[in-house]
Amino acid sequence: MDGMSGPYVIRGSVSLPEAELMWRFSRSSGPGGQHVNTSDSKVELSFDLASTEALPEVWKARALERLAAKLVDGVVTVRASEHRSQWRNRETAAVRLAALLAEASAPPPKPRRPTRIPRGINERRLREKKQRSDTKRGRSGRDWG
Repeated sequence: MDGMSGPYVIRGSVSLPEAELMWRFSRSSGPGGQHVNTSDSKVELSFDLASTEALPEVWKARALERLAAKLVDGVVTVRASEHRSQWRNRETAAVRLAALLAEASAPPPKPRRPTRIPRGINERRLREKKQRSDTKRGRSGRDWG
């Protein structure tokens, strides 16, 4: 019943290499009926980021740097145990890994170029501020006897 709906695309034409994914199954924690004691529905998906050839070098370097805290010997691991069926947990884990790698290997955002405010607009703003200030100053009822 192995109908995985892969390949899981990371970005563009790059997807998770099915052959390099290491799956581990274990029993989920938490409540459940008699069936839960015998079914290994918790999924751990590991991917050796350090030695993979599937990612472009630039992406790999970026991902290794950004995921440094999550890596154990260059291997990134994702867990999924929220579904009761192993198959759905496998789906979830694979999608999570793909999303994680996509985010980690994304190019850094372009630096923001500050925009200049046209002089006329700035002058108008200051003029309006001054007018408002005068209106408010006129409200303090000192001079009305």
